[in-house]
Amino acid sequence: MHLVGEQENVFTEFGLPGKPGGDQFWAAVETPATVPARDGSGGWETLFLWRGSPASVEFESWSAPVPLRRWSDTDCWFAEVRMPARLRVTYRILADDGAYADPFNPVGAGGDRSVAATPDAPAQPHWPVLAATDVLPLPRVRVRMTGGRLGGRRTVRVHPVGGGGPVVLLLDGDDWLYLHPAMTAFDSAVAGGDMPPVTLVFLPAKDRDAEFGCGPELWEAVRDELLPLVAESGVPADCDRLVVAGQSLGGLSALYAALEFPDLVSRVACQSGAFWWTPDAAGSADPLGGPVGGVIAARLRERPDLSGLRVAFDVGEHETRMLPHCELTETLTEQAGAAVRVSRSPSGHDRAGWRHALLRDVAWALS
Repeated sequence: MHLVGEQENVFTEFGLPGKPGGDQFWAAVETPATVPARDGSGGWETLFLWRGSPASVEFESWSAPVPLRRWSDTDCWFAEVRMPARLRVTYRILADDGAYADPFNPVGAGGDRSVAATPDAPAQPHWPVLAATDVLPLPRVRVRMTGGRLGGRRTVRVHPVGGGGPVVLLLDGDDWLYLHPAMTAFDSAVAGGDMPPVTLVFLPAKDRDAEFGCGPELWEAVRDELLPLVAESGVPADCDRLVVAGQSLGGLSALYAALEFPDLVSRVACQSGAFWWTPDAAGSADPLGGPVGGVIAARLRERPDLSGLRVAFDVGEHETRMLPHCELTETLTEQAGAAVRVSRSPSGHDRAGWRHALLRDVAWALS
């Protein structure tokens, strides 16, 4: 632990003037603040601050929560977190009465999350910087799925980009509506010529474990219920050309659909697919400790003809336990004849790190 004088030097190192906890200090705060790792071994030292009560920083799928320490008898709480090279991560502040976005960080992800990026993390073109308090725009067109194979009711938003075109089905659609501004990002990418016009369909999940496991119900509902609703919505949409974009369990489900419903799904953008999945894995003490590649790898070893499939795989370069599952799946998919693109994002298992891959890989799938 730093001594008091050392703490003051630490704040100065991060560019914060004045007495810690004083008016000048708080007026200048913008965090996270980052400097190169002091031991010269690469990576970064990153400063997080909170004003008021005891708190900790909770990261999404990258690190255990980090408690903040109090500066002397002030209302200043702080933590220095060692981060690796090339990292973009979602986080929030946990205080006694709830979870909050970082009030000193202008980059938000929904109402109670913020996004941090090390200085060497690549830019994410087309994704606007939005504060946690900003309200994201929503597509005007809605279709409602009622009953059917999935049961219940759900509202699916539809947005034509650049006049509309092939359908891009975004699994976990509510995350891309309310946490990350996919609608604005796709608008920008199409306007900038980085992808052709498309029609976005934001499909929310109600029970991810049930819907995204390797079963047919979701894809029968997409084929027989959702796409006819989109075709009847009045929005220009080419439902015969479909790109499915999914992350984690959604990525697993997207590739499952390409294997079992090839007439429906022939283009996939998959980020950090949960290829460790087996029917028993989710209930085990170590879900990722089972057979490498799970049931998808077993299916791919049957050498189905995937010559009509285009699939882009991406996974966070800091997802060390996910990498073997993803690498085997990538290899087997290519050996089965698919056109395959492989990349790694500077993140853990985190939607903030998948954003650039989402745009780039949908564009590639349509090329």
